[in-house]
Amino acid sequence: MTARLNERGAMVQLLAMDVDGVLTDGSLYFAASGDELKAFSILDGQGLRLIQKQGLTTAFITGRTSPLTEARARNLDIGYLIQGRTDKLTALRELSERTSIPLEAIAYVGDDLPDLAAIETAGVGISVPNGCAAVRESADWCTAAPGGRGAIREVCEWLLECRGVLDQLVDGYRAP
Repeated sequence: MTARLNERGAMVQLLAMDVDGVLTDGSLYFAASGDELKAFSILDGQGLRLIQKQGLTTAFITGRTSPLTEARARNLDIGYLIQGRTDKLTALRELSERTSIPLEAIAYVGDDLPDLAAIETAGVGISVPNGCAAVRESADWCTAAPGGRGAIREVCEWLLECRGVLDQLVDGYRAP
């Protein structure tokens, strides 16, 4: 991380992210009944809760519409859930306007071409290593952890580190 990127990370007020390929590994599982299944990382969920406690707003912006995504967003108290939107940049701009948080103060995490413009426009654009080449190359940063396997936790810890509160938060979980 460069010092400039860390400065930009400290300014982030809203973390917006794609779902499939970022919060999941990008696989879709279907039961014989036709029911869809998704796997979400508990590590990511804990990271999102930590940044929310620090006052950051969270948002899912996804091209698919899924009751599982809605349930996960509800479970994690995600502030904004935008489903069925492949025009991620337009959705991000609408979210910025709705929250009065400027694009420069938004970090966006994505993995595929529909995320590209949002990654290029957000104050901090982030990719996951399982993202497509164009997204990885355009992002300000690419996580070490893949989507669905702790990438969002990594982003959350970085945001907390940029604010200088990560060590204190971790210490709060240590034995007295």
